[in-house]
Amino acid sequence: ALKQSSRFLALCFSLSLVGLIPSAIGQSSQTTRPTQSPQEWIRLGEAVHGGFGSHIALGIRIGLDAMTRLGAKPRQIEAIVQEGSSAPCACVADGLMIATAASPGQRTLQVNPKSHEDLFMVSIELRHRVTQSSLVYVIPTSAMASLAQMNVGKSAQERFQVVMQTPAETLFTVKEKP
Repeated sequence: ALKQSSRFLALCFSLSLVGLIPSAIGQSSQTTRPTQSPQEWIRLGEAVHGGFGSHIALGIRIGLDAMTRLGAKPRQIEAIVQEGSSAPCACVADGLMIATAASPGQRTLQVNPKSHEDLFMVSIELRHRVTQSSLVYVIPTSAMASLAQMNVGKSAQERFQVVMQTPAETLFTVKEKP
C-alpha cells in the first residue's frame, strides 16, 4: 500500500508539473492540455509505471486518439481496461491514465481482473463523460510480439517514436460502441 501511495503521489506531482492538474488559482478542470513533448510523456510514464516501454507508449497513443475522436478534453474520459489471459501486465492502462487524466481515484479508470480470453491482449472501452459517446479499442494478441520487439535495444525515446509511427491497424482496432 505504501508503494502504491508513493507512486500515486509521484504521479500527482508529475502531472502538476506539466499542467494536467488544474492549479489552485481557479483554473477549470476542463482546460485544454498543452501538447506534451515525447520527453514529457516519457517522464510521466516513468513516474507512473517505473519505466517506459512500448505498452505505456501504446496506452498514450490510444488515449490521445480516443480524445481526438470523441472530442474530449482531459478528465472527460472514462476508461475500462480488460486484459486478455496472455497480457503481460496492465502497462497500457498507465499510458491511458497519463494521456487522458482518467484515474482510479476519480473512478474514471477501471482495470478489471484478467480475462480467461486469449483472443485479445487488451480491450479498452473509452467513454466521453459528457456526450456518452464510446469507442472500443482492441489490442490483438498478435501485436504482443511486435510490441515486445519495440523494446529491444531501444531507448525510451526510440520506443515512443516507433509506437507512434507504427500503422495503427497493426497495433489496435477501434470501433464505435452503439
